[in-house]
Amino acid sequence: MTGNKKKICIVGAGGFGREVLCYIMDTMDKTQAIADIACFMVDDEYHTEATVMGVTVIPFSAFDALLYDVVIAIADPAVRKGIVDKLPVDTTYATIIHPTAYISRQVEIGEGSIITPGAIVSLNAKIGKHAQLNHHTTLGHDCIVGDFFTTAPGVNISGNCHFGNGVYFGTNAAVRQKVKITDNVTIGMGGIVVKDILEEGVYTGVPVRKLVKR
Repeated sequence: MTGNKKKICIVGAGGFGREVLCYIMDTMDKTQAIADIACFMVDDEYHTEATVMGVTVIPFSAFDALLYDVVIAIADPAVRKGIVDKLPVDTTYATIIHPTAYISRQVEIGEGSIITPGAIVSLNAKIGKHAQLNHHTTLGHDCIVGDFFTTAPGVNISGNCHFGNGVYFGTNAAVRQKVKITDNVTIGMGGIVVKDILEEGVYTGVPVRKLVKR
């Protein structure tokens, strides 16, 4: 996490946002109070609660980039990107890495990313900005993944894979080594990727095939 005095502002107070609050609590000194370290932020129209789990909830209209480091706890890559695009250009971002995650040597992790409990990132991997690696995801050696990359729990990615921006993997999906995937691809739950994916879209099955709109 960041080492300055700004409070960490978690965008989204739903299930994942509350999990992220717990991850922050897991890194805290026992003398610290979570209310002094973090808050939630939601769209003004959804701002119906003053506090969640003992921390303040602020509306977007109250955001001040001088007071907060932001982390976006929303799974949809496109929604996350939209939030980044509408935040002030001087916004700074926190990176949350749970202490039970294993991060190997020479790994690069972009700002605003969230690495959850039990995740494994092997050596020489590069992770873009605002990425999310959910519970027990494994990312193999020498992988390069773009901004807004997202995995649901239990995703296994072999070594030397290259993925573009906005790629999303559903629960228990897996990828063969050296596979390349273009931007804005969604892999469904349990999908197995064995060859390059060069077209945007949604892919499901074993091995995955692109879903065709009817």
